[in-house]
Amino acid sequence: MTETVIDLKNADLTLGSAAASVHVLKGIDLTIKAGEAVGIIGPSGSGKSTLLMVLAGLERLDSGEIFIKGEPLHSFSEDVLAEFRGRNIGIVFQSFHLIANMTALENVAVPLELAGNSEAFDIARRELTAVGLGERLNHYPGQLSGGEQQRVAIARALAPSPALLIADEPTGNLDTETGRQIADLLFAKQAERGTTLLLVTHDNSLAARCSRQIRVRSGEIVEDSADRPIGQAVPA
Repeated sequence: MTETVIDLKNADLTLGSAAASVHVLKGIDLTIKAGEAVGIIGPSGSGKSTLLMVLAGLERLDSGEIFIKGEPLHSFSEDVLAEFRGRNIGIVFQSFHLIANMTALENVAVPLELAGNSEAFDIARRELTAVGLGERLNHYPGQLSGGEQQRVAIARALAPSPALLIADEPTGNLDTETGRQIADLLFAKQAERGTTLLLVTHDNSLAARCSRQIRVRSGEIVEDSADRPIGQAVPA
C-alpha cells in the first residue's frame, strides 16, 4: 500500500484581523500519497500559496489537522516543527532565498551542518554537481544567473533527502527557456528519487506536467484531477 505523505483535515485559516481579515483557507481536506507530483493552480489570492505554506509547516492553521508522514504538525512546538521540517521537507521559493554572503556550497551545506550532519559539505558538493553547478561551488549568489541561483535552491532543498519537495512558483522569476530548464530539472529529480512534489504555479502547462492537478479558488479546492477519469485534465 502506498504511504500517505500528506493528510490535511478540515484546514481553516484566517489572516489579518478585524476589517482587514481574510478567510484564506476554508475547511480544506487533502490527501497526497508518496511519489505523487501535484500541481496546485488558481488565480492570485485564491489561497494556493498559503496552502503550500501550511503544508510546509511555515504557516499555522487556526483549526484543523495536518499530518506529514503521519506526524501531527498542528500539535508540534515551533522548535520540534523546525527540526521536523529540516529533515523531511525541502522548499524552493520563487525568489530563491539564498544568503548573499555565502557561496553556493555554503548555502547548501550550512543548513545540513546546523542540523548536525557531519557530511554536510560532501553532500552539498554532490547535490550541486547533480544540478549542473559542479564548477560554481565557490561563487556567491550575486555572481550567478537567476537560473543558477534556482539550481542552488533546488540542491539545498534536495540535500536532506526530504520526503516532500515543495516549490512555490519556482519558474516565476525566470525567462521562458530558463524556466523550462528548471522545470525539467525539478521533475527529473522528483522522478529519480521518488520524492513527493507539490508545485504551486499560475502556469497551466507546467501544472499539466504533474501527475495530478488541484485547482484552488477562494480558499477551497474546486477541482482535483484525482476525482476525474484518467486522462481528463482539470479545466482552465
